Amino acid sequence: MSATAWAWLVLLFPLLGSIVVALGFRVLPQKTAGAIGTLAIGLSFACALGALFSLLGDDTEARHHASSLWDYASVAGLEIKLGIYVDQLSVFMALIVAGVSTLIHLYSFGYMRSDAGYHRFFSYLNFFVFSMLLLVLAGNFVLLIVGWAFVGFASYALISFWYRRETATRAGMKAFVINVVGDIGLVLAAFLIFRELGSFDYGTVFERAPDTFTTNEWTITAICLLLLVGAFAKSAQLPLHTWLPDAMEGPTPVSSLIHAATMVTAGVYLIARTHVLFALAPTAADISAFVGLATLLVAATIALVMTDLKRAIAYSTMSQIGYMVVGVSIGAYGAGMFHLMTHAFFKALLFMAAGSIIAAMANEQNIDRISGFWKAMRFTSITMLCGGLALAAFPLTSGFFSKDEILAYAGARGGMYLIFTVLGYFGAFLTAIYTFRLIFRVLPGAPCPEARELIETGHLHHGEPFNPATGEREDTDVGFPGPEHHIAEHSAPMRIAMAILAFLALVGGLIQVPGVDNVVADFLDPAFEGPVLSHVHPSIAWDWIGLAIGGVISLAGIWAAHWLYIANPEAPRRLEARFRGLHDFLFRKWYFDEAIDFLVVRPALAVGRFANRVFERFVVDGLVTGTEGTVRGAGGVVRAVQNGFVRSYALLLIAGFAGLALYFLITSS
Repeated sequence: MSATAWAWLVLLFPLLGSIVVALGFRVLPQKTAGAIGTLAIGLSFACALGALFSLLGDDTEARHHASSLWDYASVAGLEIKLGIYVDQLSVFMALIVAGVSTLIHLYSFGYMRSDAGYHRFFSYLNFFVFSMLLLVLAGNFVLLIVGWAFVGFASYALISFWYRRETATRAGMKAFVINVVGDIGLVLAAFLIFRELGSFDYGTVFERAPDTFTTNEWTITAICLLLLVGAFAKSAQLPLHTWLPDAMEGPTPVSSLIHAATMVTAGVYLIARTHVLFALAPTAADISAFVGLATLLVAATIALVMTDLKRAIAYSTMSQIGYMVVGVSIGAYGAGMFHLMTHAFFKALLFMAAGSIIAAMANEQNIDRISGFWKAMRFTSITMLCGGLALAAFPLTSGFFSKDEILAYAGARGGMYLIFTVLGYFGAFLTAIYTFRLIFRVLPGAPCPEARELIETGHLHHGEPFNPATGEREDTDVGFPGPEHHIAEHSAPMRIAMAILAFLALVGGLIQVPGVDNVVADFLDPAFEGPVLSHVHPSIAWDWIGLAIGGVISLAGIWAAHWLYIANPEAPRRLEARFRGLHDFLFRKWYFDEAIDFLVVRPALAVGRFANRVFERFVVDGLVTGTEGTVRGAGGVVRAVQNGFVRSYALLLIAGFAGLALYFLITSS
């Protein structure tokens, strides 16, 4: 079977799963609904493997295929096809999305089983995966925009899943609105592409672009900057990042799915997919790289002080996506996509472990109240440690190989790009500190009451249900979390998913060891042929030096976290008291939310109030009222004339003829 046939099946199974679970919610038992949703994504992953093997059977230079079901629009030179584009990049993304999503569905099968919205959850989750797969397999910019918008809607539905939590609905709307800003940028870019190149089709656009544009021409630069608006909104890069921490209001499997395999990686994929355009607009590419660098540093500093377990991991995602954006923006396409893959493994795992601990804490997420779970939940603790080691780029783990390869490439480019290497390593140091800050605060130490209850009785703590964001008491109806909690130690599906990801987090990076082999980069290289930077390759010596530096920095960061939170547990409090202003600045997330509220939200509300109170009332209502009065007056005159008397009509007829006669007499003279 051809690669394109497999790819259509990759899309079909999640869509069918979403529809079947949604329509059968009244008749399907809960476990059956979860099994159908999980099986649908598993089959999608199997088909992605089929597409991979089919693609590997082709010649290296012929591993790109376009397929369309029908022409969606064909008029006046505009041709839009419902088509997909299958090459190394799209298959690579489909494997990551479908593979990690399968494990997240398996985890959700156990984690969500007491929630009254179980069927709705799996229907949404399947649709989310379908949307992301549509985005990465789309063969033209129109279908890309459709998938882009579907992902935005699915994220809104899942973030707001517990819809009776006001904090959840607000977070969902915030994510939706910010992503719509990105959608606008993407749509405007597509319009400019069609105006200049006469097509939305990837193959045609990328073939014509080098002959149509000159380097850094304003039009191609504008197109790339608009593409970046979409990429930064979807991938939570500065300044369009504020929705991502609030997205933690959704169930933990949603957090895992958004951060690991879908949505936030879409922006990275977009930059990689349109690399031909960014090669023609190096100014836009450099802007993208510097924004990624700023994001990884800002997010890392916030994660240093964040006390909400899930939000701290969310800021970690922002930071790691920053590394990927740097990679695909400076030309390290293979390295950037390799880090996207390894990040999917350990970030999904960290959220799963966090979800297991939060369930044991009866939804408490404040790390100031969590401790001692190494004794209470050994399996969860080990898997969390595996994910933390990979995130901190501990030597020989997956994150160690993938992240340092991006920094090595920046060093190989030299010049101003050395700043990405230097500050990237500084960000790696911060990453190791904040990662093990979480681990040292949550796992060792004296067990907290909830952990002690689990150790002594073997039963999970079940307190009064409350909103962890506000502390308010809440119900356990369909719009709220279920009354029961589930941990990996008590759920085989959760354990299986976490064990597989822990293994991949530790050894997944060995598939491509810098200075030894380039399996991922070599596979992806034909999809990136042609860019002016394709000749840049770090030397083997630089690769090994980079790995050595990265390993030392990781160990130094872990040691610093140990010194602060294990050897000298009072030190963080003293530092906080001494640098109160800096701590508050970081804890308030650099005041980005307040700045956006002041610069965007309040002016928009003021304009809306003016439009409602002044323009609507006096201008629009005045026009409507004036028009209504004119029509009513004219109607009154007509009603007076149309009285039904023949003599009146005869009189009007005679008057009309007399008027005409008078007119002709005057004009003839």
